[in-house]
Amino acid sequence: MTPVTSGSAQLRRPLAAVPPAERGATRIADRVVAKIAAQAAREAVGPLPADASRPHATVVVRHGTARLRVHLELDYPTDVGARCHAVRRHVTERVGALTGMDVPEVAVQVERLHPAAPYGAAHGRTR
Repeated sequence: MTPVTSGSAQLRRPLAAVPPAERGATRIADRVVAKIAAQAAREAVGPLPADASRPHATVVVRHGTARLRVHLELDYPTDVGARCHAVRRHVTERVGALTGMDVPEVAVQVERLHPAAPYGAAHGRTR
């Protein structure tokens, strides 16, 4: 309420409510959406090998819809399809929840697979 002074008496009147459509809008930058997606991918992937780079994402936002591409590295052997599905699902949920955007597409690109043990050690070979 805003105080209104009229002579010696001070009156209170309610502020005029502005309709939601006229209040403005919050715009979330594409790079912020990409950072949210990369963090969500890190959460979904779990621990990575020491020499693996962190997941990163690119995004295209149009009319409240975000289309994402997530680049990541995985350890091997692993179920690549299941891990990609988990990343896709988690990124979709987190970006949608934190930004309020619709996320119809998350493309997961596996850049590199890291073997769990050196090839020779896994097969009992020595030099």
